Amino acid sequence: MKIGVLALQGDFAEHIVMLKRIGVEAAEVRLPAHLNDLDGLIMPGGESTTIGKLAVAYRLMDPLREFGRQKAIWGTCAGAIFLSKDVRRDQPLLGIMDITVQRNAFGRQVNSFEVDLDIPELKAATGSDAPYHTVFIRAPLIETVNGDAKIISQLPDGRIVAARQGKLLATSFHPELTRDERFHQYFVSLCR
Repeated sequence: MKIGVLALQGDFAEHIVMLKRIGVEAAEVRLPAHLNDLDGLIMPGGESTTIGKLAVAYRLMDPLREFGRQKAIWGTCAGAIFLSKDVRRDQPLLGIMDITVQRNAFGRQVNSFEVDLDIPELKAATGSDAPYHTVFIRAPLIETVNGDAKIISQLPDGRIVAARQGKLLATSFHPELTRDERFHQYFVSLCR
């Protein structure tokens, strides 16, 4: 098992550390050729417009779309924005996951927060009943989940913060900033 982490901008190093902690080979992805021998790909948090512009500059857009048609991709925070079909503004998007995302939905950096969530699908995949501690930093909100995409986590007020469509996964929060390995283990299960 080898999982790539899009390393154009953002917190890709934290995902690599987490993957290595769970015994998975990890590789930084910056060019189309770096996708060749991967079983899955994580697109990290950062700044979604910058990630999109760099993906265009490095000619990664079409190779990433093709990769996502065949293999698992997980977008966290800005990565979830980049994965989505719609953000109601003009910026480069892969447009392969049938979700609409609102950027910075929870406000500025000072409005960042943490909350424990009950995530049944995560519990089923990892066997752990413990709530999952989530970290939201200038986080997007998944406004709509369409087609065959499904909601896998919501805040207590019902706002959607995680969704899955086949092997595509989007989270508004940052699992790589916790010590809890379960979301990375869950993604590895989608890559198999």
